Amino acid sequence: MKTEGRGWILFSMVVLLTAGIMRIFDGIWMIHNANSIQSSYNLTGSLFGTSLKTYGWIYLIVGVLLILVALALAGGSEVGRWLGIAAGAVLSISAVWWLPYAPVWSLLYVGLGVGVIYGLAVFGGEQESVSESSTA
Repeated sequence: MKTEGRGWILFSMVVLLTAGIMRIFDGIWMIHNANSIQSSYNLTGSLFGTSLKTYGWIYLIVGVLLILVALALAGGSEVGRWLGIAAGAVLSISAVWWLPYAPVWSLLYVGLGVGVIYGLAVFGGEQESVSESSTA
């Protein structure tokens, strides 16, 4: 088991789990309040249309996926690592959608997503044993 970078992997798991939970709450809030505050958000020209309810469902699905990937990472699988890298990208990309409306939070999400990608890409792989690397 690779001991170097275990903190980065733990960081990635915690960020994906927390971001997933927050995305679910955001999605529920958007779905619930779509009719009452639709006029407050000018979503004209947005990627997925002008309905806040549509964004709510997208955020709800993204949140569930982020939580599932965090649980896969907790299991230590290599597939979980690659899904975690993809989830970090989804986390960052989905935060960019709200950049005009909540710039600080969006940039924070982008930074956390990049941190997840870095941690899993650099420290998430299998480590070679010392005997294999010395014979090569």
